[in-house]
Amino acid sequence: MITRRAFLTGTAGIALGTSLPGIGFAAGDFEITLSDAEWRVRLSPAQFAVLRDEETERPFSNSLMGETSPLLAEARNGTYYCAGCDLGVYPSRTKFDSGTGWPSFWDSLPGAVGTRRDSSLFSVRTEVHCRRCGGHFGHIFDDGPAPTGKRHCLNGLALTFRPA
Repeated sequence: MITRRAFLTGTAGIALGTSLPGIGFAAGDFEITLSDAEWRVRLSPAQFAVLRDEETERPFSNSLMGETSPLLAEARNGTYYCAGCDLGVYPSRTKFDSGTGWPSFWDSLPGAVGTRRDSSLFSVRTEVHCRRCGGHFGHIFDDGPAPTGKRHCLNGLALTFRPA
């Protein structure tokens, strides 16, 4: 199955007459950079698909490739971490039920995430990723609650949780 990243990278490479290593990021943009083989050792197949290939879980099931995340229903106090590099990225106090079927937060921990413009799938969105390893978490929308008005709509498989 071809991923969005592979399709867009290939299309951009053909258009430019060259092969591009990835979309929007260059090697060395992040503190933690691993080869695909190294990421595959570190991550489950579904986590690799989400974090490295920007796949998306099915809503309300938080499942992909037979793997399921329990984080949509997680309600304890604690911190959510990047499943790729274990950086703390979201505090539980900013989690809310958006009704979308994905874990949603109105803010991240300071300096924990990065964003970039995502023009894939014939729309423009804000992609959110781990600032340390570049792992794809999901997207940010402008329909969240106060105080930020933002909804960080995330894949549960991209995160782990540790209670306080």
